[in-house]
Amino acid sequence: MPRITALNILLEQEGKDYLAELYGRVIENVQKNLVSAGMKNQDLSGDPASGTVEAKRFANATSKTYGTARTAGKGDAVKARPVTVAIDTDKEIVEELEEKDVRLYGVDGVLDRRAANHVLRMAAELDTAFFAAANEAATEVEVDTSAPVEDQLETVIQACENTKNDFVDGVPRAMMNLVCSTAYYGKIRNALDKMQRSNVDTAAEEFLAWHGVRTQSCVNLPTSCDFLVMVDGAVAQPVMADQYVAEKIPLSNAFGVELFYHYGTKVVTPDLIFKPKAKA
Repeated sequence: MPRITALNILLEQEGKDYLAELYGRVIENVQKNLVSAGMKNQDLSGDPASGTVEAKRFANATSKTYGTARTAGKGDAVKARPVTVAIDTDKEIVEELEEKDVRLYGVDGVLDRRAANHVLRMAAELDTAFFAAANEAATEVEVDTSAPVEDQLETVIQACENTKNDFVDGVPRAMMNLVCSTAYYGKIRNALDKMQRSNVDTAAEEFLAWHGVRTQSCVNLPTSCDFLVMVDGAVAQPVMADQYVAEKIPLSNAFGVELFYHYGTKVVTPDLIFKPKAKA
């Protein structure tokens, strides 16, 4: 059977894809699960269409001696620290597919497959931007890198747990997230496997929590970052995505598969993000 060259489906940079050889099969796109979605700050006010939204952080109340407000004639003002998040990153994913390619490719729903992949790629970009901002703002906690992995983790977790300032009076572990590089996650997993009384299934990939802190591995952490300990809502990332469209390209027999989206990433609580630093 003669091979038919695709008009616009490229095989990397070497040349064109040969459609008739596929026989109706395609290798699905592979992407590891995304992590940041459940951690984002959702308490935002304002209209994203205006270009900015705002997150407010309220200070803890402070007790006074009985009668203080009566003497002053008023109570304490509520302290709030606003954080403005600009939606200042504008992106697009646009691909073309020739009608001939779609017919000959022998794969059902090729446009739907590309559309689904675009959404995944957008989500991966958001994940990467989220953790880059968190890593940049994180407080460094000195750890002894020669110590067992469990001691290193506890040093950083307890730094978060014992945080005290105008807005925080200690942090419950149920509000924390431990996000690890794949290499460091592997170290934890190996340590758990070696513990004589560990109740973790050695056949499972996930162990879900470390001493009460939700734990996940992530491929989108910055290269130099072993792990982050951060509280829910520490980073805001509002997103606006325009309606997904697949449309005919004028004066051609091709279709454009298009995704346009806009987002901003801003750390709201930098005092509640921590990462390890090797002791000098």
